[in-house]
Amino acid sequence: MSVPRATIGLMDKVRQIRLAKDAMDRDWADPDLDLEAAAAHAGYSRYHFLRAFKEAYGETPGQYLTHRRIERAEEMLRGADLRVTEICHLVGFSSLGTFSARFKARTGLTPSEYRTKHVGRGAALIPGCYAMLWAGGFPTARTATRTATLKKRPGPGPAYGDGEEPPHDRRAEP
Repeated sequence: MSVPRATIGLMDKVRQIRLAKDAMDRDWADPDLDLEAAAAHAGYSRYHFLRAFKEAYGETPGQYLTHRRIERAEEMLRGADLRVTEICHLVGFSSLGTFSARFKARTGLTPSEYRTKHVGRGAALIPGCYAMLWAGGFPTARTATRTATLKKRPGPGPAYGDGEEPPHDRRAEP
């Protein structure tokens, strides 16, 4: 029994789109993650990718990525003692105005109103310095040119003592 070619082609298409969606799920905080970068993960032109993604998931890649970022912002507003501007940048928005407008369109509240409504319903807020450390902080001039979607992350650095000669044991000398 063989599988029809059309089924194989559809499975291949879904797999390609899923690769791009996985990259968006992984690199949602990267402000340089755009339609072009996501389409490159699927191996499609950006226009073909836009149509195929919407057909498969019912929303455009931009809408999907915005939803992911807003969800992460909601978590941070409920749990971290960070300013709205800091959260805006940590979740991948480069404009506070755009972030606030998209946040309000999705939740019905501004980020500040959302925090006021939801804070105090559970555990204490995580101090901002710990939240920033956990999130990796803001990009520096050195890391701003790298994008998480297009370049491989560096491997782990040397462990303590790597590359050092062990101390010479003088007790064995005559």
